[in-house]
Amino acid sequence: MDRALIIGGTRFIGRHLVMELLANGYEVALFNRGRHPNPFADNNDVSHIKGDRQSGAAIAEAAEQFEPDLVFDTVAYYPGEVTLALRWLDNIEGFDLGGYVYISSGDAYGVDEIPKREGVTPLEPCSDEQAVDDSRASYGPRKAEGDRAVFEAATRGIRAMSVRPTIVYGSHDYTGRFEYWVERVRNHDRILVPGDGTNIHHIVAVENVARALRIVGEQGDAGEVYNVGDRRVLTLGETIETIADVLDRDVELVTASARELAAGGLQMTDFPLYNPDVHILSTEKLSRLGWEPLSPREAFERAIEGPVEPERDPGPGRHEEERVFEALNL
Repeated sequence: MDRALIIGGTRFIGRHLVMELLANGYEVALFNRGRHPNPFADNNDVSHIKGDRQSGAAIAEAAEQFEPDLVFDTVAYYPGEVTLALRWLDNIEGFDLGGYVYISSGDAYGVDEIPKREGVTPLEPCSDEQAVDDSRASYGPRKAEGDRAVFEAATRGIRAMSVRPTIVYGSHDYTGRFEYWVERVRNHDRILVPGDGTNIHHIVAVENVARALRIVGEQGDAGEVYNVGDRRVLTLGETIETIADVLDRDVELVTASARELAAGGLQMTDFPLYNPDVHILSTEKLSRLGWEPLSPREAFERAIEGPVEPERDPGPGRHEEERVFEALNL
């Protein structure tokens, strides 16, 4: 049985990765501090090694103890964490690291090309200050610098790879971005949509990400990065309409311009999944490895049926939307 060590593994992407690996015959160990409930505590094929990912020695000790074939890093938010993990994993005496897979982000791209392609579209630069900053503004640069740490490790003979997802949705999602629209459709007949509904921001089902991580770990090439997004790109309007179709709800989409939204004190970017710039990732490179994603319909069904754990409401309140409806005489 192949073995996989997951740094993280109890929340959202990491949780789905565990299920993907178990379904494909892996024995799994989770390495984390144990601050979140372990959904796999009763599964004999999933063990837990408690430790701090900020400690290279702790990561190395976990690898020595479990002897994984693959290491998946699901919670590296700073480039220094990637460098630290790779350096310590590579220096374990008698341990052959079969592969290391880092979760990067589509935000790592520095320009708005359509679509964004691995090795073609430039990455965000990252200053020393950004590399240790924890703000949202530095997220893309930090992920890009983590990619560069992977590339550098590959030049030293380490089989390290990156997977770049766009916005991820699905069961156990704690961001609430997709769930915002699900709840709007469930509870209201009239849905306020920023712009004209044709805004495009490529999204991806968490199951598709988990499948991509496994396939890249098994078949990816050292030093390479692989985009992952749903096979079909939907507009925001189509996303809401698909949700309504899955829920068998008849809803009216009310589009509003920036000036009309201002009547409710709102901006376009206050709405989740809205991006003023078209964002599409090419997934051709990943597909060449044999990756087959869920269809958008099946992915939406799973996301809507599965449990969600949003930590906050990421969009406007209904009272703000009602003010916009009043301004539109609706």
